Amino acid sequence: MLSIGELLANTLSGDQNLREDAANQLEQAQQTNYPAYVTMLTRELRNEHASPYTRNAAGLAIKNSLISSAARRNEIAQRWITMDEATRQQVKQEVLMTLDAADQRVTTTAAQVICAISAIELPVGQWTDLMKHLLENITTTDKDSLKISTLITIGFVCEAIPSDILAAQSGAILTAVVSGARKEEPNQEVRKAAINALYNALEFIRENFEREGERNYIMQVVCEATQSSDVNVQVSAFECLVRIMQIYYDKMRFYMEKALFGLTVLGMKHEDERVALQAVEFWSTVCDEELELMTEAVEAQESGEQPDRLSHNFAKAALPEILPVLLWLLTKQDEDADEDDWNVSMAAGTCLSLLAQCVEDAVVAPVIPFVENHIRHNDWRFREAAVMAFGSILEGPEHKLLANLVNQALPVLIEMMRDPSPQVKDTTAWTLGRVSELLIECIKPDVHLNPLITALVFGLKDSPRIVSNCCWALMSLSDQYGGKETPASTYPLSPYFEGIVTALLETTERPTNESNARTSSYECISILVQGAALDSYPTIQKLTITIIDRLDSTIQAQNQIIGTDERMAHSELQSNLCSVLTSIIRKLRSEVVPFADRIMTTLLSLFSTATKHSTTLEDGFLAVGAITTAVEGDFVRYLEAFAPFLYAALSNHEEYQLCSIAVGLIGDICRALQEQSLPYCDTFMNVLLQNLQSPVLNRNVKPAILSCFGDIALAISGRFEVYLEVVMMVLAQASTMRASEGTSYDMIDYVIALREGILEAYVGIVQGLKTGEKAELLLRYIEQIFNFLNMTWNDHEKTEMIIRSMIGLIGDLAEAFQSGQLQQWFQSEFVSQVLKEGRNNRSLPNGTREVSRWAREMVKRASHIKH
Repeated sequence: MLSIGELLANTLSGDQNLREDAANQLEQAQQTNYPAYVTMLTRELRNEHASPYTRNAAGLAIKNSLISSAARRNEIAQRWITMDEATRQQVKQEVLMTLDAADQRVTTTAAQVICAISAIELPVGQWTDLMKHLLENITTTDKDSLKISTLITIGFVCEAIPSDILAAQSGAILTAVVSGARKEEPNQEVRKAAINALYNALEFIRENFEREGERNYIMQVVCEATQSSDVNVQVSAFECLVRIMQIYYDKMRFYMEKALFGLTVLGMKHEDERVALQAVEFWSTVCDEELELMTEAVEAQESGEQPDRLSHNFAKAALPEILPVLLWLLTKQDEDADEDDWNVSMAAGTCLSLLAQCVEDAVVAPVIPFVENHIRHNDWRFREAAVMAFGSILEGPEHKLLANLVNQALPVLIEMMRDPSPQVKDTTAWTLGRVSELLIECIKPDVHLNPLITALVFGLKDSPRIVSNCCWALMSLSDQYGGKETPASTYPLSPYFEGIVTALLETTERPTNESNARTSSYECISILVQGAALDSYPTIQKLTITIIDRLDSTIQAQNQIIGTDERMAHSELQSNLCSVLTSIIRKLRSEVVPFADRIMTTLLSLFSTATKHSTTLEDGFLAVGAITTAVEGDFVRYLEAFAPFLYAALSNHEEYQLCSIAVGLIGDICRALQEQSLPYCDTFMNVLLQNLQSPVLNRNVKPAILSCFGDIALAISGRFEVYLEVVMMVLAQASTMRASEGTSYDMIDYVIALREGILEAYVGIVQGLKTGEKAELLLRYIEQIFNFLNMTWNDHEKTEMIIRSMIGLIGDLAEAFQSGQLQQWFQSEFVSQVLKEGRNNRSLPNGTREVSRWAREMVKRASHIKH
């Protein structure tokens, strides 16, 4: 029998068999006797004679046994909490002692273990003396290594634990952390660890930050750290300032005037890019905060209220100082930089774009001379910086201020698509996309469109990065010129449509998807199809055959795929093709019918070869949904062959997005087939009801299931009677879900989605039973329905969709019961309020107000009283 040290060493072996055998033995030990397993690992973590690698492996094994996916979190926590007290105390004590180990890798792993245990124990009121032990480490030792490992631990714990749990200890934590961050601390490693711990503690020291004296001291310590002789400390200090600005913007006016303006401008000019990046990020954060405050101010004004918070307009005040530095930083590109590398010139471009949105017109005058002076510069860096600066200020300033400048710049930008520098071409394509998206009125179809599209199509033959930006520019043009709900007979892109699609199809034939060029090209084809005018339909019909042929080829090549990367790339290609096919079907509608058999044959082959976890299934199912709408009742010919794939997806609870799409597809099928769907409804209903009861299925699928009951009822009308009792019971249960005070935003969103689903179900059921002349079956459930409506109306969390569905449901009930059976219910005060809201709230869309007018008329007829 191997020792624990030997087993852990084997988990790091280059021999796969040894690794797998060791992992299996450890897993078995964990399952068989968890207390013995975790005790054994703790001893190895603490063992000074063991190698750092096996000690590290021991610590990671403990940590991994304490954390898990959301689904198993409670189970894992219970396993630890129910372990005997003596064993838990022993593990915690030994791990705390390991913070004093000589090897920093071991101490960092010990810090992670402490964090994992605290995440389980602190929320349930245990390990209350943890912070006391950690603070003693800092205040009673002269060993810098122990201070560093303890500060790292405090940082981890502060990051992982909800702020309200640690708030009571914030003063003690702050004292320990700030003492390590002061300029008097001689060891810069200690100082850096302290600044990082402070960063993670910022959320729960709000009370301390409210007190001016404490706030001044914290700000002084952080500002002094930006001037440390150690660059790593400077980087951490600027990161801390960014976070402080995010959380405590309202408190920053004094500090901006006294120190932060100067410190951050100097930081942006720092020779070490890591410092400069954080200093630029500081100003991007200022702009983010002030943009949010601008939005809040507009919303408050629209509601006739005063905004809760006011902007200090830091960006506007700092413009003369920071703008020249940002423009200078734009010229600091790295020729060999990978596109995924975040560098200072990219950061400066992002910051300039946010600044333009913040200060609006004021940014234009100082930027234009920079553009004019450098756009034809001999050095590509200055040309690229000039184009980037121009593209970055297109959102924010008034259009009329920019229009003349864009008109002058367009011919130059189009010409620059043939610049010898790939970086210049890349940024030019992006800027042309920005012009297309934001200032389409400046592009004169008879003057600019031909050379612009010629330049962008030429760019499709270039490097993958340039291809992606050319695609985005073409998509922006399509979105602006097309996209009407009812296609026009022609539109400005019609003369170029076939040529663009042909060029994009050529681009997609590249063997790899570097820089997402292939995906971007297929996405661009989809957007072009969605926006196309009627005179482009012949091209779209030809495209249909091309896409089906390509999809068939990928299915035939399925068996030749080797390796995970190749399989993922293949799956992504199939998803791209399915997305284009979906766009084509939705565009052509009934004109796709001649291709329907071939499309469904291909999709069924695709489903039979796709793996259970493939994203291809999701995109393929969306294409089937589009087919149901196009062929309507004719879809019954495909349903028997498709049903097994549909049922498999509905039962695949781990892949909840696929399951959700499959639920929506049942609704599509029922809408298309109407009463022809009846033979399948028993199975549909059984699967949907099982899914509602599943403890594994993601809760976000459940609102769609409730809505689907409404689709089924609408399709089979009076025949829904057999399902009515169980569905009304399910809806009553779902109605009890509420978002209580202090609930997370996710939970609030879920309750809103649930109520939207319940309302859609009720609307479908009422309309279906009325059509089937069985509305009287609803009378026993009227109290349930009106109680739900009343509760929903009196909850302040209501979307426009909820209001519209409520009005529609009241109208449907009134239309179904015209003989006064529901008169007492229609006299309820909340019903009158709902209908008044639909009539008087000018912010509601016209469609909702139309529904409201109809509903008021129905209620008037059903109750013979005026509303």
